[in-house]
This record gives sequence, structure tokens and C-alpha cells, in this order.
Amino acid sequence: MAPLPRIRLRFAPMSHVQTISSALTGQTSQYAGLSSNRLLACLLTTTLLATTAVNAVAQAPTQEQIDQALQTELPTDPAATVAIVGQSAILMGEISPKVEARIQDVLANAGQEVPDEQIRFARVRMTRGLLSQKIQSRMMRESFLLDQVATQTAEKRREADETMQAKARQMFFEDEVEQLKKQYEAKDLSELDAKLREKGTSLAARQREFIDAMLGHLYIRGKVEKDPSVSLAEIHEYYVTHRPDFERQARAKWEQLTVVLANFATPDEAYDAIWGMGREAFFGGNMQAVAREKSQEPFADEGGLHDWTNKGSLASTILDNEIFTLPTGAMSQIIKDTDAYHIIRVLEREDAGVQPLADVQDDIRKIIRDGKIQEAQQKALAEVQRRVPVWSLFPEDVPGAKPLPQVAGIRANFRSGSPKR
Repeated sequence: MAPLPRIRLRFAPMSHVQTISSALTGQTSQYAGLSSNRLLACLLTTTLLATTAVNAVAQAPTQEQIDQALQTELPTDPAATVAIVGQSAILMGEISPKVEARIQDVLANAGQEVPDEQIRFARVRMTRGLLSQKIQSRMMRESFLLDQVATQTAEKRREADETMQAKARQMFFEDEVEQLKKQYEAKDLSELDAKLREKGTSLAARQREFIDAMLGHLYIRGKVEKDPSVSLAEIHEYYVTHRPDFERQARAKWEQLTVVLANFATPDEAYDAIWGMGREAFFGGNMQAVAREKSQEPFADEGGLHDWTNKGSLASTILDNEIFTLPTGAMSQIIKDTDAYHIIRVLEREDAGVQPLADVQDDIRKIIRDGKIQEAQQKALAEVQRRVPVWSLFPEDVPGAKPLPQVAGIRANFRSGSPKR
């Protein structure tokens, strides 16, 4: 078997959880109209899920989802099997410590008492999210192993699995452990393990996660080309079939000096002010410097410089018409608007039309390249789902998964390879 390549894998640090009150910030519209119980459940779940690396969206749950979660009885035995992926079991003890650690962190920062039913709801939702993530990681590991042993005997499979685990374990202790020591300021493995357990994990758990992630990464890397080629013919075809995407409106860049009539006692005083600014810019040659010092429009701090702006997008039709009719490079006369005087200089202007292929081919190449990578990833994941059978406590969370049999049946059948279908 070929040696495993050296791969640097980084696990995201477990960030300090937000409080329930901070979870509410900026989300009041999302939770408007919810009952107090549902609101608390939303906020607690949002805060918990925000601290995990699960592919879940912390949306406001329905009452039906809350009721369903409250009726779910999670295993309490850490040795209970909650999923089987191929010939590998996932135990409750791999999930629950992380869940409980996060719940305790959130409750410690909540500043209020949280009802038990809301904690139960959050526990179920978070358990499902973490289990789904672990199943997906384990499925890719199993697929990598299947690629290595093909149709060889079960004994050969165990040997290959042990060999790969040994090599991955060596990489974990040589590279990953040193980074973890620095991150947690631990002097030795015993202290590191103790600090990890405070966060709901352990050195052994991180080792398992590292091995799964590394082998899964190797599987995807072997199935997905990192930089797929894109031909000129493909670029041209995309350009032709997506022509509307490359149409552009007339647009312009310009510099601007402005005085607002309301800032002066009379229109004449405002006119004198803009005239003086224009004269200073014309003879001094630096319109942006004058704008920073004296102009009275929102872009004054940026020297009155307006970047590419489409025709018809300005609130002032008078200014819009001037920008798209004046010759480029020359200062305008004083422009009288409804509530201000302006002087502008158009720096660049482009007519409406279709962007040339030469200007957009690099963007098109990236679009096609990313599409090929995404398609290859989806194909690889579909192959994983086809090759690796999954039984889960929550089969609806994993496409193609089957309901998990009774625990006794699992243990009896698992010894002979996998649970009976």
C-alpha cells in the first residue's frame, strides 16, 4: 500500500459561545410573532448550533418540530450505538459530551433560567446535527478504505484499516498534537486531554476525528480534480449561451463638488461658494483635494470620487443627464439642481452593450472550473451514498439511510459485519 501523503488538517477552535441575549441581536424580524416558549427555543438552538461545525441552519423551529423533539428519547448510555456506517459504529459517547459541554456554556452565559423542555429541544437538535456531520465524515473514510481493498477479504480489509490508522495516528501525534498543545497551552498529553475534556472532547476523540477527516480528504482528493482544464471552446459556448449576463448598462466614473442650498442664507451665497471651489480646483488642478476640504456631498471624504455608476441610478435626473452627456476629462459649468449646486468632471464613461469576451474570459473560466469541481464533488458524494450503507437513529437526516435496528440487534449482528437490512 502506498504511503499516506503529509496533509495538514486544521480543526476549527471551539469558540466561546454567545449568550442568548446576543443571539437575539439583529434577528428580531426572524423571530417576530413567536410565543415566548418558541422564542426561547429558537434563541437557545441558534446559539448552540452557531458554535458547532454542523451543516445546519438555525431557523425558527415550528411547533411541530418542537413537539417532535420533546418526544424523542436520546440514549443515555455512552456505549449505545446511534449509527452504523458501513462496518463502523458511531456511539452516543462520541456525540453527547460535546452537546452537554456546549449546553452548559450557553446556560452559564444566559443570565436567566432556561426551562428544561427548551434544553431538551436544543439537545435533540444539536445531537442530530453533530451525528449527521459525523456520519458524512465516516462515510468518506469507509469509501477510501473500500478503494484501497476493493474486493479483498474481510481480513485484508482489517489489515488495511489498521495500517492506515497507524500511519494517520503517527501524523496526528507528530503534527496535530503539537498544535493542540500550543492552542490550549498544555505542557503534556495529560494536561491537554484534561483541557479538551473541559470542552466536551478528548485527545482520543480528536484523534478519531483527525483520522476520519484525513482519510475522507484523501478520498475526495482522489475523486475530484483540483484544477480541471477549461477549453476555449467551453468558454466561448458559455459566453454565447449566457449572453444576457454580460450585457451592461451605460456607466461612468466622475469627480464631484457640491454645495447644499440649505446650508447657506441665500442661493447667491451658495453659488459664490461653489464658484470659489470650482475656481480653486481648476487653477490648482486637484479637484479631489478641494472636495475633501469643502464639498458637501456624501462622497466628499473620498475626494468626491464616484466609482462606476449605471445610468439612471442617481436620484437626481439633472445630475444623471449631465454625467452622461458632458465630454470626459473636462470640468463642467456650475450645475443647478433642485437643492444644490454641483461641478463635476467625468473621468471615464462606457456606453451600454455587451462586454467583450476578452474582458470576461477569466471570469468565465473560473465559473466553469468551479462548476466542474462542484459536479465532481456531487458525483463523489453520490457514489459514497451508493457504496456505503448507513443505519441511523435519525435516518431522515442522511439521504439513503435506514432506521437503526434495536440496540440489542445491532450488537448481535454487528459482530458478523453489519446489521441486517
